Amino acid sequence: MTSVLQAQALGKRYGKRWALRECTVDIPAGHVVGLVGPNGAGKTTLLKLAGGQLEPTTGDITVLGGRPGSTPAQLARVGFVAQDTPLYAALTVAEHLRLGARLNPRWDAALARERSGQLGLDPSHRAGKLSGGERAQLALTLGLAKRPELLIMDEPVASLDPLARREFLHRLTEATAEHKLSVVLSSHLVSDLEKVCDYLIVLVDSRVRVAGEVDRLLATHHRLTGSLHAFDRFPFDQRVISVSHTDQQSTVVVRTGSPIHDPAWTVSRLSLEDLVLAYMDKSTENRRAHLEVQR
Repeated sequence: MTSVLQAQALGKRYGKRWALRECTVDIPAGHVVGLVGPNGAGKTTLLKLAGGQLEPTTGDITVLGGRPGSTPAQLARVGFVAQDTPLYAALTVAEHLRLGARLNPRWDAALARERSGQLGLDPSHRAGKLSGGERAQLALTLGLAKRPELLIMDEPVASLDPLARREFLHRLTEATAEHKLSVVLSSHLVSDLEKVCDYLIVLVDSRVRVAGEVDRLLATHHRLTGSLHAFDRFPFDQRVISVSHTDQQSTVVVRTGSPIHDPAWTVSRLSLEDLVLAYMDKSTENRRAHLEVQR
Protein backbone atom coordinates (compact mmCIF):
# COMPACT_ATOMS: atom_id res chain seq x y z
CA MET A 1 0.00 0.00 0.00
CA THR A 2 1.38 3.43 -0.98
CA SER A 3 1.78 5.84 1.94
CA VAL A 4 1.33 9.60 1.89
CA LEU A 5 2.81 10.06 5.36
CA GLN A 6 5.16 7.88 7.38
CA ALA A 7 6.62 8.72 10.78
CA GLN A 8 8.96 6.63 12.90
CA ALA A 9 9.66 7.46 16.56
CA LEU A 10 8.79 11.07 15.71
CA GLY A 11 9.13 13.68 18.44
CA LYS A 12 8.89 17.45 18.88
CA ARG A 13 10.06 19.21 22.03
CA TYR A 14 9.60 22.83 23.11
CA GLY A 15 12.18 23.45 25.82
CA LYS A 16 11.57 20.70 28.37
CA ARG A 17 8.04 19.92 27.18
CA TRP A 18 7.37 17.22 24.61
CA ALA A 19 4.42 18.07 22.35
CA LEU A 20 4.90 14.79 20.46
CA ARG A 21 7.07 11.84 21.39
CA GLU A 22 7.78 8.39 19.95
CA CYS A 23 5.01 8.71 17.37
CA THR A 24 4.96 6.01 14.70
CA VAL A 25 2.27 6.18 12.03
CA ASP A 26 1.71 5.12 8.42
CA ILE A 27 -1.06 6.92 6.54
CA PRO A 28 -2.16 5.30 3.27
CA ALA A 29 -2.80 7.15 0.02
CA GLY A 30 -6.20 7.46 -1.57
CA HIS A 31 -8.22 7.97 1.60
CA VAL A 32 -9.88 10.72 3.57
CA VAL A 33 -8.23 10.00 6.91
CA GLY A 34 -9.76 11.12 10.19
CA LEU A 35 -7.17 11.85 12.88
CA VAL A 36 -8.77 11.97 16.32
CA GLY A 37 -7.57 11.99 19.90
CA PRO A 38 -7.79 13.92 23.17
CA ASN A 39 -6.28 17.35 23.73
CA GLY A 40 -2.52 17.05 24.08
CA ALA A 41 -2.29 13.85 22.07
CA GLY A 42 -0.03 15.54 19.51
CA LYS A 43 -2.40 15.81 16.55
CA THR A 44 -1.66 19.43 15.61
CA THR A 45 2.08 18.98 16.12
CA LEU A 46 2.07 15.91 13.88
CA LEU A 47 0.19 17.75 11.14
CA LYS A 48 2.50 20.79 11.33
CA LEU A 49 5.52 18.50 11.08
CA ALA A 50 3.91 16.89 8.03
CA GLY A 51 3.27 20.31 6.50
CA GLY A 52 6.88 21.38 6.92
CA GLN A 53 5.96 24.12 9.40
CA LEU A 54 8.00 22.48 12.17
CA GLU A 55 11.24 20.54 12.28
CA PRO A 56 11.30 17.31 14.32
CA THR A 57 13.41 17.02 17.46
CA THR A 58 13.74 13.26 17.14
CA GLY A 59 12.73 10.55 14.71
CA ASP A 60 11.90 10.64 11.02
CA ILE A 61 8.98 11.74 8.88
CA THR A 62 8.38 11.53 5.15
CA VAL A 63 5.46 12.95 3.19
CA LEU A 64 4.82 11.75 -0.35
CA GLY A 65 8.22 10.10 -0.21
CA GLY A 66 10.18 13.23 0.69
CA ARG A 67 11.12 15.38 3.66
CA PRO A 68 8.34 17.88 4.45
CA GLY A 69 9.06 21.38 3.22
CA SER A 70 12.52 20.44 1.93
CA THR A 71 12.09 22.00 -1.52
CA PRO A 72 9.60 24.30 -3.29
CA ALA A 73 8.46 21.32 -5.33
CA GLN A 74 7.78 19.32 -2.17
CA LEU A 75 5.86 22.22 -0.61
CA ALA A 76 3.74 22.50 -3.75
CA ARG A 77 2.53 18.91 -3.37
CA VAL A 78 0.95 19.51 0.05
CA GLY A 79 -1.95 21.78 0.96
CA PHE A 80 -2.59 22.87 4.56
CA VAL A 81 -5.77 24.32 6.08
CA ALA A 82 -5.28 25.32 9.71
CA GLN A 83 -7.87 25.56 12.46
CA ASP A 84 -7.90 29.35 12.49
CA THR A 85 -8.15 29.52 8.66
CA PRO A 86 -5.25 31.98 8.43
CA LEU A 87 -6.27 34.65 5.94
CA TYR A 88 -5.31 38.29 5.58
CA ALA A 89 -8.20 40.30 6.96
CA ALA A 90 -7.40 43.39 4.85
CA LEU A 91 -7.18 41.48 1.55
CA THR A 92 -10.20 40.82 -0.63
CA VAL A 93 -11.22 37.42 -1.92
CA ALA A 94 -9.78 38.31 -5.34
CA GLU A 95 -6.50 39.44 -3.80
CA HIS A 96 -6.22 36.14 -1.93
CA LEU A 97 -6.62 34.28 -5.20
CA ARG A 98 -3.99 36.42 -6.93
CA LEU A 99 -1.62 35.86 -4.00
CA GLY A 100 -2.24 32.12 -4.24
CA ALA A 101 -1.35 32.22 -7.92
CA ARG A 102 1.94 33.99 -7.20
CA LEU A 103 2.97 31.63 -4.41
CA ASN A 104 1.99 28.26 -5.89
CA PRO A 105 3.55 26.90 -9.08
CA ARG A 106 0.75 24.37 -9.61
CA TRP A 107 -2.00 26.96 -9.08
CA ASP A 108 -5.29 26.25 -10.87
CA ALA A 109 -6.79 29.70 -11.46
CA ALA A 110 -9.86 28.32 -13.24
CA LEU A 111 -10.67 26.05 -10.29
CA ALA A 112 -10.24 28.93 -7.83
CA ARG A 113 -12.55 31.25 -9.82
CA GLU A 114 -15.16 28.57 -10.43
CA ARG A 115 -15.25 27.43 -6.83
CA SER A 116 -15.42 30.99 -5.49
CA GLY A 117 -18.36 31.66 -7.80
CA GLN A 118 -20.17 28.49 -6.76
CA LEU A 119 -19.77 29.46 -3.12
CA GLY A 120 -21.05 32.98 -3.72
CA LEU A 121 -17.84 34.61 -2.47
CA ASP A 122 -17.85 38.23 -3.63
CA PRO A 123 -14.37 38.94 -5.08
CA SER A 124 -14.44 42.48 -3.67
CA HIS A 125 -15.22 41.48 -0.07
CA ARG A 126 -12.36 41.63 2.41
CA ALA A 127 -11.62 38.43 4.32
CA GLY A 128 -12.09 40.20 7.64
CA LYS A 129 -15.72 40.89 6.72
CA LEU A 130 -16.58 37.32 5.74
CA SER A 131 -18.52 34.97 8.00
CA GLY A 132 -16.73 32.07 9.69
CA GLY A 133 -18.15 29.65 7.15
CA GLU A 134 -17.11 31.84 4.23
CA ARG A 135 -13.58 32.19 5.58
CA ALA A 136 -13.33 28.41 5.97
CA GLN A 137 -14.56 27.91 2.41
CA LEU A 138 -12.08 30.47 1.09
CA ALA A 139 -9.25 28.70 2.94
CA LEU A 140 -10.37 25.38 1.45
CA THR A 141 -10.52 26.96 -2.01
CA LEU A 142 -6.94 28.20 -1.64
CA GLY A 143 -5.86 24.74 -0.51
CA LEU A 144 -7.57 22.98 -3.42
CA ALA A 145 -6.44 25.45 -6.10
CA LYS A 146 -2.87 24.70 -5.08
CA ARG A 147 -3.55 21.30 -6.69
CA PRO A 148 -1.93 19.29 -3.91
CA GLU A 149 -1.54 15.55 -3.82
CA LEU A 150 -2.15 15.63 -0.07
CA LEU A 151 -4.46 18.05 1.73
CA ILE A 152 -3.87 18.41 5.48
CA MET A 153 -6.65 19.96 7.56
CA ASP A 154 -6.30 20.73 11.26
CA GLU A 155 -9.70 21.20 12.93
CA PRO A 156 -10.99 23.23 9.97
CA VAL A 157 -14.59 23.41 11.21
CA ALA A 158 -14.05 23.69 14.96
CA SER A 159 -15.38 27.25 15.19
CA LEU A 160 -18.25 26.92 12.71
CA ASP A 161 -21.94 26.59 13.48
CA PRO A 162 -23.68 23.31 12.49
CA LEU A 163 -25.00 24.60 9.15
CA ALA A 164 -21.62 26.03 8.13
CA ARG A 165 -19.92 22.78 9.16
CA ARG A 166 -22.33 20.73 7.10
CA GLU A 167 -21.78 22.91 4.03
CA PHE A 168 -18.01 22.83 4.45
CA LEU A 169 -17.91 19.05 4.77
CA HIS A 170 -20.26 18.61 1.82
CA ARG A 171 -17.98 20.74 -0.35
CA LEU A 172 -14.93 18.86 0.91
CA THR A 173 -16.51 15.52 -0.02
CA GLU A 174 -17.27 16.79 -3.52
CA ALA A 175 -13.76 18.14 -3.98
CA THR A 176 -11.95 15.02 -2.82
CA ALA A 177 -14.03 12.84 -5.12
CA GLU A 178 -13.52 15.14 -8.10
CA HIS A 179 -9.79 15.71 -7.68
CA LYS A 180 -8.89 12.29 -6.24
CA LEU A 181 -6.53 13.66 -3.62
CA SER A 182 -5.55 12.21 -0.25
CA VAL A 183 -6.78 14.06 2.83
CA VAL A 184 -5.80 13.97 6.49
CA LEU A 185 -8.39 15.70 8.65
CA SER A 186 -8.18 16.15 12.41
CA SER A 187 -11.30 16.87 14.43
CA HIS A 188 -12.77 16.54 17.90
CA LEU A 189 -16.20 16.10 16.31
CA VAL A 190 -16.48 12.41 15.49
CA SER A 191 -19.90 12.98 13.91
CA ASP A 192 -18.15 15.13 11.30
CA LEU A 193 -15.55 12.44 10.63
CA GLU A 194 -18.34 9.91 10.04
CA LYS A 195 -19.64 12.08 7.19
CA VAL A 196 -16.41 12.35 5.22
CA CYS A 197 -13.73 9.89 6.39
CA ASP A 198 -13.19 6.33 5.22
CA TYR A 199 -10.03 5.74 7.28
CA LEU A 200 -9.50 6.40 10.99
CA ILE A 201 -6.48 6.93 13.22
CA VAL A 202 -6.86 7.34 16.99
CA LEU A 203 -3.85 9.06 18.56
CA VAL A 204 -3.45 8.99 22.36
CA ASP A 205 -0.32 10.22 24.13
CA SER A 206 1.52 10.40 20.78
CA ARG A 207 0.81 6.74 20.07
CA VAL A 208 -1.51 5.23 17.49
CA ARG A 209 -4.05 3.16 19.39
CA VAL A 210 -5.90 1.97 16.30
CA ALA A 211 -5.81 2.63 12.56
CA GLY A 212 -7.74 1.22 9.65
CA GLU A 213 -10.59 1.58 7.20
CA VAL A 214 -13.73 2.72 9.00
CA ASP A 215 -15.99 -0.05 7.65
CA ARG A 216 -13.47 -2.71 8.67
CA LEU A 217 -13.03 -1.26 12.17
CA LEU A 218 -16.78 -1.11 12.78
CA ALA A 219 -17.19 -4.69 11.54
CA THR A 220 -14.53 -6.08 13.89
CA HIS A 221 -15.42 -4.25 17.12
CA HIS A 222 -18.34 -5.25 19.34
CA ARG A 223 -19.92 -4.23 22.61
CA LEU A 224 -20.68 -7.09 25.00
CA THR A 225 -23.14 -6.48 27.83
CA GLY A 226 -23.65 -8.96 30.66
CA SER A 227 -23.96 -9.36 34.39
CA LEU A 228 -21.11 -8.78 36.82
CA HIS A 229 -21.13 -12.54 37.45
CA ALA A 230 -20.69 -13.15 33.70
CA PHE A 231 -17.67 -10.84 33.69
CA ASP A 232 -15.99 -12.97 36.36
CA ARG A 233 -16.12 -15.84 33.87
CA PHE A 234 -15.18 -13.82 30.79
CA PRO A 235 -14.20 -16.56 28.31
CA PHE A 236 -13.17 -14.81 25.14
CA ASP A 237 -9.80 -14.72 23.47
CA GLN A 238 -10.54 -11.50 21.62
CA ARG A 239 -8.59 -8.34 22.25
CA VAL A 240 -10.23 -6.30 25.02
CA ILE A 241 -10.35 -2.57 24.29
CA SER A 242 -12.34 -1.17 27.21
CA VAL A 243 -14.17 -2.36 30.31
CA SER A 244 -16.82 -0.58 32.39
CA HIS A 245 -19.11 -1.63 35.22
CA THR A 246 -22.30 -0.46 36.90
CA ASP A 247 -23.95 -1.96 39.98
CA GLN A 248 -25.84 -4.37 37.76
CA GLN A 249 -23.81 -5.13 34.66
CA SER A 250 -20.49 -5.14 32.85
CA THR A 251 -19.78 -3.73 29.39
CA VAL A 252 -16.76 -4.88 27.42
CA VAL A 253 -15.63 -3.60 24.03
CA VAL A 254 -13.62 -6.18 22.12
CA ARG A 255 -11.94 -6.45 18.76
CA THR A 256 -12.48 -9.76 17.04
CA GLY A 257 -12.66 -11.20 13.57
CA SER A 258 -14.95 -14.08 14.52
CA PRO A 259 -18.60 -14.27 15.60
CA ILE A 260 -19.36 -14.22 19.32
CA HIS A 261 -21.93 -16.71 20.62
CA ASP A 262 -22.45 -16.84 24.36
CA PRO A 263 -25.87 -16.65 26.08
CA ALA A 264 -24.32 -14.78 29.02
CA TRP A 265 -23.56 -11.78 26.83
CA THR A 266 -25.62 -9.49 24.60
CA VAL A 267 -23.63 -8.45 21.54
CA SER A 268 -24.23 -5.11 19.81
CA ARG A 269 -22.47 -3.00 17.20
CA LEU A 270 -20.59 0.18 17.93
CA SER A 271 -20.93 3.61 16.40
CA LEU A 272 -17.74 5.31 15.28
CA GLU A 273 -17.97 7.57 18.34
CA ASP A 274 -18.29 4.54 20.64
CA LEU A 275 -15.18 3.03 19.07
CA VAL A 276 -13.15 6.23 19.40
CA LEU A 277 -14.15 6.73 23.03
CA ALA A 278 -13.25 3.14 23.87
CA TYR A 279 -9.71 3.64 22.60
CA MET A 280 -9.37 7.05 24.25
CA ASP A 281 -10.53 5.87 27.69
CA LYS A 282 -7.40 5.60 29.81
CA SER A 283 -9.37 4.60 32.92
CA THR A 284 -9.81 1.05 31.64
CA GLU A 285 -6.13 0.21 31.24
CA ASN A 286 -5.77 -1.33 34.71
CA ARG A 287 -9.01 -3.25 34.31
CA ARG A 288 -7.84 -4.65 30.97
CA ALA A 289 -4.59 -5.73 32.59
CA HIS A 290 -6.49 -7.38 35.44
CA LEU A 291 -8.67 -9.23 32.96
CA GLU A 292 -5.61 -10.49 31.08
CA VAL A 293 -4.20 -11.85 34.37
CA GLN A 294 -7.47 -13.63 35.13
CA ARG A 295 -7.44 -15.26 31.72
